[in-house]
Amino acid sequence: MKHIELFAGIGGFRKAMEGIENDFSIPFKCLGFSEIDANASKTYKANYDTSNEVEMGDIVAFNSDMSRYDNMDFDLLTGGFPCQAFSMMGKQLGFNDHRGTMFFQIEKIIEKKRPRFVLLENVKNLLTHDKGQTFKEIVARLHSLGYKVFYDIFNTMDYSLAQKRSRLIVFATTSDLPSDFVFNNESVHEVFTANIENFKSLLIQSSVLDVLSRTVPQKYYLSERIKPTLLADGSKNFVSKSEINQIIARPLTATMHKMHRACQDNYYSDGFILADDPVEYLEQKFSKEELAAQPIRKLTPQEAFALQGFPPEFVANAQTNKVCDGALYKQAGNAVSVNVIYAVLYYLFVHMKLK
Repeated sequence: MKHIELFAGIGGFRKAMEGIENDFSIPFKCLGFSEIDANASKTYKANYDTSNEVEMGDIVAFNSDMSRYDNMDFDLLTGGFPCQAFSMMGKQLGFNDHRGTMFFQIEKIIEKKRPRFVLLENVKNLLTHDKGQTFKEIVARLHSLGYKVFYDIFNTMDYSLAQKRSRLIVFATTSDLPSDFVFNNESVHEVFTANIENFKSLLIQSSVLDVLSRTVPQKYYLSERIKPTLLADGSKNFVSKSEINQIIARPLTATMHKMHRACQDNYYSDGFILADDPVEYLEQKFSKEELAAQPIRKLTPQEAFALQGFPPEFVANAQTNKVCDGALYKQAGNAVSVNVIYAVLYYLFVHMKLK
């Protein structure tokens, strides 16, 4: 199946396709990929063979000449288009933010090439942005191009990754569908769970303890000066419950390298990581002062990538190509969760046998 990967980041869709190809011999061939971030492109090209593929770069610039697609005939278009315009973390400007208009670039390609399948990912807040009007506009435009549209919210932790991360997945197709076809988290999750023993290419996690290394370089540990700030429950203008040692990680953020408080980012103590019984350890009630007295660290890039379903060599390849930790954290926070996309692809093309 020929595909293009838009807003590719580090290639989460592609990594999932590689897994399906390896596990079930369904071939996927990438014809082109777009990514505007230079460091993300470095990581992408360090991990995939992109020879003979079109490196589209800035999709707005590439789409300025739509004849470039004349010799790119593909069956599947994928994209985790920029979500900041709709995210609860941002200003939620939607289509008034230039990042929110990236859907219209996708629409131009769909109108030009009419791929049989479209698979998109975004933050769950896209569903409710502007009282639902933004998403209604997206669905209406896909309908107008002749596509049947399905969507639901999928949580990464339901697909054997130790991270809470709810994302909207949109599937659109012009293909004929079985009479019993449904597409939602419940149906995909049921099939995923029933067949998980066959998914040899996936990282399978039950908790962060499947990810956390017992020893890491000292640079990942919090300084004595910063620990009280990150552990604090807030100030008079910002109050929250800051907790470390989450057995299922909080959603990774693109700005985790800035080290937000422990109500937003993920931090772990050596006491938890090295405990003979981590569950029993968590049952102990530590004061903020007692916690601050322990060695506490942030996630390593390898651990952050693992929580998104990427293997250690993925980070090693990027580091060999001089991608720094700060860029890697951003890439992990922006990535789509490999296991979720794998589960969706399995459901559509192996279980439902769509063609």
